[in-house]
Amino acid sequence: MPRRPSRLDTTLLDRIIVRPGWTRTILLRRLGAGALALAAVVLYVQDAAAADRVSVVVAARDLKPGIKLEAGDVRIAEYSPAIVPAGAVVDVGDVLTHTVAGPIRAGEPLTDLRLLSSRLAESAVEGQDARVVPIRLTDAGVTDLLRAGDTVDVLTVGGTDDDRRARLLASNAVVVLVSPEDARRNQRDRVVLVAMSPEDATTVAASSLIDSLTVTLH
Repeated sequence: MPRRPSRLDTTLLDRIIVRPGWTRTILLRRLGAGALALAAVVLYVQDAAAADRVSVVVAARDLKPGIKLEAGDVRIAEYSPAIVPAGAVVDVGDVLTHTVAGPIRAGEPLTDLRLLSSRLAESAVEGQDARVVPIRLTDAGVTDLLRAGDTVDVLTVGGTDDDRRARLLASNAVVVLVSPEDARRNQRDRVVLVAMSPEDATTVAASSLIDSLTVTLH
């Protein structure tokens, strides 16, 4: 005869089988209810996690500074709100045709400080109503040395041929973008975008039309 399992080595299935019919039915109902409750919790957590996501604009590929964004350069991605950076852009239409101010890796969310805008200028010089001024430096070698984030003073040389003196046009300006090198273009045509106060921006913009400009680095 097969050995009847002792109470100590019986499994849950054995206990269910040897129970009277009515107690077995109650137990099965409780187990079923527990399984349904667990499934409901899992579905709720999954739905909550899916709902707790935000759509942001990210780079579809590695982006270089100075390019104007097109539809193929960006895409929409879902991110957890906890890791979305401040100033993240949520509408693709808000970035198209804007110029990239710094290198952006594929998949990286685009923010207002990654694109040329008044927000970038104000952040760079920590002042309201800041302006970004495009200038061409007389010495192309100086342009090669500049990087986004450099703090510079903008100068020109005025006076007569016998008395050429440097004149300070703007101090504590911040470089936000240096146009990339292009073999098809003269090095002197490269543009440096510099953020500064509105007053200095007016002075520098006017002087750039007639004077030679250079910068000193802090």
